Amino acid sequence: MKRKRLWAAVGAFSFLATVGSLALLSSPEAKNPGFSGGSYLTVIKDAEGNFASRSIITLHADHTMLAVDSGQQGPTNYFGSQLGTWQQAGNHQIAARTMDFCYPLSPAPGIARADYAIRLAPDRRHVTGTITVSAFPLDDGNPQEEEGTPIGTFTFEGEWIKP
Repeated sequence: MKRKRLWAAVGAFSFLATVGSLALLSSPEAKNPGFSGGSYLTVIKDAEGNFASRSIITLHADHTMLAVDSGQQGPTNYFGSQLGTWQQAGNHQIAARTMDFCYPLSPAPGIARADYAIRLAPDRRHVTGTITVSAFPLDDGNPQEEEGTPIGTFTFEGEWIKP
C-alpha cells in the first residue's frame, strides 16, 4: 500500500513538472531569451535630424508597450500617452505599434498610430530606431486596418533607464 502511494506521488510530481516545463517553454521569455523588456530614455529627431522631443519607451514583459513623450502636452501638439504592443521581429529587432488620442486643441481630434522599428544593442542597454506616425479621424477611422494620413517619420536613440 505504501508503494502505491509513493508511486502515485512520484507520478503526480512528474506530471506537474512536465506541465510546468511546457508552460515555461511557451512563455515570451523562451521566445526572447535574455530580453523581458525595459524602459528607455530616448531622444527623437525629425526627418531633417532636428531635435523633436524626448520620450520614455517602456516594453513590458507581457509584450505591452507604453511611450510618454515630452511634446504630448504642447505647445504645438496635444496628444495622450501612447499605448500598444510589441513583438520580436528578428535578432535584436522589435516591431511595435502604439495608439493615442489627439485632443481638440490640435487641428482636429483624432487617433494617431505610431509604428516603431526598434533595434536593441547586443547588451540591450541601448536602442535605436524609427517611428512612423499616421493620423485617423476619431469618428470613423480604423487605425487597425487602414493606412491613415502620414504625419512623419522620426528617428530615435536611447539608453536603458537604470534601476
